Amino acid sequence: MVKHTILCVDDEIDNVDALERLFRKKYSVLKATSGAQALQILDQNPSVALIISDQRMPMMTGVEFLEKAQKSHPEALRILLTGYTDLESVIMAVNQGQIYRYLTKPWDSLDLSNTVDQAIEKYEISRELKKKNIELAKALNELKSLDKAKSNFMILINHELKTPLTSILSFIGLLNETQLDDEQKLFLNRISRGADKLKSIIDDVLLIVRAETNQLKLQIAPTNFAGVEKLLMPDVSNVLRYKHQNLIEKNMGLTVNADRDLIRQVLNRLVHNAAKFGQDNTDIFIEASKEQEQISISVLNKGPQIEAPVIEKILRPFFIDEDVMNHSTGMGLGLSICQSILSLHRSKLKIENTEEGVRVSFSLATA
Repeated sequence: MVKHTILCVDDEIDNVDALERLFRKKYSVLKATSGAQALQILDQNPSVALIISDQRMPMMTGVEFLEKAQKSHPEALRILLTGYTDLESVIMAVNQGQIYRYLTKPWDSLDLSNTVDQAIEKYEISRELKKKNIELAKALNELKSLDKAKSNFMILINHELKTPLTSILSFIGLLNETQLDDEQKLFLNRISRGADKLKSIIDDVLLIVRAETNQLKLQIAPTNFAGVEKLLMPDVSNVLRYKHQNLIEKNMGLTVNADRDLIRQVLNRLVHNAAKFGQDNTDIFIEASKEQEQISISVLNKGPQIEAPVIEKILRPFFIDEDVMNHSTGMGLGLSICQSILSLHRSKLKIENTEEGVRVSFSLATA
């Protein structure tokens, strides 16, 4: 197995030696005692996977070095070390150096080792994803010449992802029927949660593909969504309870022509988003109103507004909101699925900022 290369930069030679001793068994370690020397090493080593840099260094700070390193080695992840809590340095590192993690000195060896292992794992996944994306792009270009390209793609994804997942879930069920100690039960529970999450992601992706390939058949009929709280999925209701939020509905008894099950999915996702990003101990309003031959349904929460550039992005598939620690939240499919379902109903989402929060709405034909 090829060792990944990490670069450790600190103006104190004892510190870089300590880092080398900590990581040399698992990784190839390069050392530098200044930003300038580190940049020279990077020029000679294009395959560096991770850079660990001190902040306080003469001539060139860690932030300045990481900003330069990000331009020459964009795929390499970056960790900033500092001997003091400096919020301004953290902000600069996030904005300019695009760091993966920020750690203070003296570091905890176990925490630092785990952080590096996680960073290398993310680097590997990113590289593999890039490779797969190139392969997929090539495959899709070839499929464009075929009349049923999108249908074939869906069939391929459905088979290649669901078949092994079904085996995993089956064996999880078998293991649950055996005698396990507490630690084994904990591990199995985590595997089970991961498998369930993966299944949910696969189902979401396939739903979008089916909608985009017109293979999602609508069951249009007169319906209404009165008593919408009873139509919510358990995870949505749990968020409302956890955040002490009340769902207030108005005029949801108005009749529309729609696929009840699919629009129920849309309402669940919109209420879930409203609860997740809304303030605790507030009301979430879901209201229907008649506008000529259309019924407009809106969900309004009280909370932070969404910047205009972000509104343009969040309706795109796989848009992921990441915090400064690069921990993503979700797959970015929820609103895209709503948009795909509504497109089949000749409708679309409208997102608006209000004085108190955010309103998301769509329109359906009256019955």
